[in-house]
Amino acid sequence: MGLGLKWWCWWLTVTAVGVGVVVRGVPSDTKNNNLVSRIAFGSCANQSAPQPIWDAIIKFDPQVFIWLGDNIYGDIRLPNKLFGRKRNIGPLKNTERFVPASEQEMKSKYEKAKSNPGYSRLRQKTKVIGTWDDHDYGLNDAGKEFAGKITNQRLMLDFLDEPHDSPRRKQAGVYASYTFGPTGRQIKVILLDTRYHRDPLHSDGSILGSSQWTWLEQELHGSPTVVTIIGSSVQVISNLSATTGPFFYMESWGRFPKERDRLFKMLADSKRGGVFFISGDVHFGEITRYDCATGYPLYDVTASGITQAVEKIVPTPLHFFVRFLAWLTPATLRVMDGNCRRKSCTYGMPNFGAIEIDWDAKPMTLKLQVRDTDGNPVVCVNAPLPELQARNFNYVTSSKIGKHQKHCYLEINQPGIVRYRLAILAYCALAVLILAMMGVIWLGTLCCCRCPLKKKRD
Repeated sequence: MGLGLKWWCWWLTVTAVGVGVVVRGVPSDTKNNNLVSRIAFGSCANQSAPQPIWDAIIKFDPQVFIWLGDNIYGDIRLPNKLFGRKRNIGPLKNTERFVPASEQEMKSKYEKAKSNPGYSRLRQKTKVIGTWDDHDYGLNDAGKEFAGKITNQRLMLDFLDEPHDSPRRKQAGVYASYTFGPTGRQIKVILLDTRYHRDPLHSDGSILGSSQWTWLEQELHGSPTVVTIIGSSVQVISNLSATTGPFFYMESWGRFPKERDRLFKMLADSKRGGVFFISGDVHFGEITRYDCATGYPLYDVTASGITQAVEKIVPTPLHFFVRFLAWLTPATLRVMDGNCRRKSCTYGMPNFGAIEIDWDAKPMTLKLQVRDTDGNPVVCVNAPLPELQARNFNYVTSSKIGKHQKHCYLEINQPGIVRYRLAILAYCALAVLILAMMGVIWLGTLCCCRCPLKKKRD
């Protein structure tokens, strides 16, 4: 081999290592070998529903797009039944509302999602990565007990065009990590699998399982990057189920408090800076913040969903009522400032997440947004990267945090009258309604009794 050829090979090797995209568990892809400054993400996309939001995502021009789960709705929802032998809603519920689809049905739904014209245009110019949630995992609210997870893992990785020789196809679960950009301006994306190893709800068991926890610890203690994004299909910081019960419950890390404490402690011990979460699942957008985990503000940007949204399930005249309930719901960790379109700082129509990094600003700045179908921000946080750096910090479990520290006071620690004010309001409204109906019945009965007496006198 000549000297010139040796220098040429050395130069190619250095360029590939220093500038290329490194993907842990996935072969390198030179499509994104330049500086990454724009990342979009989304979740909850019903393949059978219109998806006009792709135009706004393409206009944002992300270099990377991240799926955060419910990338399709693969399971089958049965008709609601309040009465009868099989009741799937109401207090007398004795069966589930969802059943798994067959392998062929799942494959057909993925093909329909992948052929969407807007999504197809995005795939032509943008690196697409992702994880899953329950409806593309195969069954609503399912965890490690779900029998179809091995088959559905293969179908989900086919949807993401995962190489056939990828280690991701051999491991138990779809978790993965990626590093984008040149040395000194690198972004690490860690995608968690919150389904494959998750213990049953209400168990306070494990979400990630032992093998994924070991992998995550290695990733967090690995080579430092300027920014680290951790993608979770369910919310990490917010635990609205602590305030919306007993009417409905949402999945989140907050329902597994030991696991969330373990995650926060692992982040604190790693001394890794520039970390924040992105999540989906809940059918609305918001940004939450926790200041007592790492020694710096830890954000969770929730974008949900591409098609599914809480305000879409009610008639337009009732949207104000949904927004009122969102404002009334106690949310101690939600970022509430002037950068919100709604007073509640939530957004209940279709949305996507947008991350922008201004590498040339002094100081370098991170812009975290939830955007609407026109691409306009509805919730936004600007965070200078120097403020997101690890300091000497000893993590204290969430149950021992002071109750009046801003962005540290968990929903579950609120006084009962505050925590359950939605339920109190609902029961009071129901009581007023019952009393009003009783009053109407009494007046009606009284009128009916008086009319015959009046006729008799006449």
